[in-house]
Amino acid sequence: MLLQRPTRQFSLQPPLHYEGVNKDLRSMKHQKPWLQALRERDEALAAATAASTSIAPAQTPGGPAVVEIKPKRMKESYFEIILPLSKDEWLVDTYVNASGQLRMGTLFQDLDALAGVISYKHTGPGPTVVTAAVDRISIISPLSHFCDLRLSGFVSYVGKSSMEVSIEVRKMGELRQREKPLLLTCAFTMVALDPVSKKATPISPLIVEIEEEKRIFARGEAYKKTKATLASTALTKSTPNDAESDLIHSLWLRNTLYNPHTNPPPSSLIYMSPTTIHSTSIMQPQYRNRHSFMVFGGYLMKNTFELAFCCASASTRSRPTFVSLDPSTFLAPVPVGAVLYLSAAVAYAEPAGRERGGTRIQIRVESRVRDVEGGAETETGVFNYTFWIEKEGVEVMPVTYEEFMNYIDARRRAEQQRLVMEGMDDGTMERVTE
Repeated sequence: MLLQRPTRQFSLQPPLHYEGVNKDLRSMKHQKPWLQALRERDEALAAATAASTSIAPAQTPGGPAVVEIKPKRMKESYFEIILPLSKDEWLVDTYVNASGQLRMGTLFQDLDALAGVISYKHTGPGPTVVTAAVDRISIISPLSHFCDLRLSGFVSYVGKSSMEVSIEVRKMGELRQREKPLLLTCAFTMVALDPVSKKATPISPLIVEIEEEKRIFARGEAYKKTKATLASTALTKSTPNDAESDLIHSLWLRNTLYNPHTNPPPSSLIYMSPTTIHSTSIMQPQYRNRHSFMVFGGYLMKNTFELAFCCASASTRSRPTFVSLDPSTFLAPVPVGAVLYLSAAVAYAEPAGRERGGTRIQIRVESRVRDVEGGAETETGVFNYTFWIEKEGVEVMPVTYEEFMNYIDARRRAEQQRLVMEGMDDGTMERVTE
């Protein structure tokens, strides 16, 4: 269903020059002009070269100054912004897609930037904070019409040098009957690095006082342990279990029975390999983050999401609706000037359930990068998006061993997503910030 177009008469002034609506979000992208950043880098390299060829000065006793790390409360990192989509038609123009619906990729950029703002409220300006993982993004209640959106979040769990940032997006103003105000929830894992050594650096622990904060912190701690367990049982480190092995054999046996002339596969069956699509692009300085020489994580999320959408649409010949992004890790940074390769393919499909009908389809997007001089390619992450389509009975058929492993991995993710949805809470932000 298309979103309802605004009926209010807007003053059609020229568009404002902003990305999003808040200067703090913009600060997560650009802090200085690109030419200035290049000059400063060249000067630093020249100074380092000169120092290495000169006689080193005598070392003075003592080490670097010790920075005191003070514990902080959850509410100290709380931050929110309002996207006034009901009042600013030019702002809507930034967040709308060709069919008149919310452009999720653009919103993902703001979510990543917001996670950065919240992280720096907790750490202070000293360390360099980077996005290590998108732990989950889940649609709770789709947007039926453009209204004001409140994006808010806080640091909900802290390790030694990493932190979990919990974020939600809520619909503001008058809602339609039975429409839930919570649009989506998500969580990011952010890591603090020493700006010189680029190694992980300790950050402020959390002061956990009220019962709600204790529950939230315990949930973050449990989720961290769950991620460690899942990593240890990943298909790259262990074989499929007995039930999964039986499923692989059943699928393989079923596929051997199909013959294009005497027993063709049903039209609802999708073979995995033909669904693969690719994207290649060079990372320009306009896509950089606040540290100038690496690409903004939200831009990468936007690109992977839109390629996943294209893959889902082309493979099913339908208009998919975004449901969730499964936990995804940024394995390596993407430098400005590098060539980014993305590939997307259908990995899994299952019935969406009696209540909604249709099919949930999972798209796997792999990303890798290399420098323009033709150096070795580096894997930068794998993103798994789930979409809903109206068609019933859609199935995915793997053929090669690699495809079977991707199928089993996606199936596991679907089961994990159901558990996440069952434990979803609709009022966390209000209780923490009271």
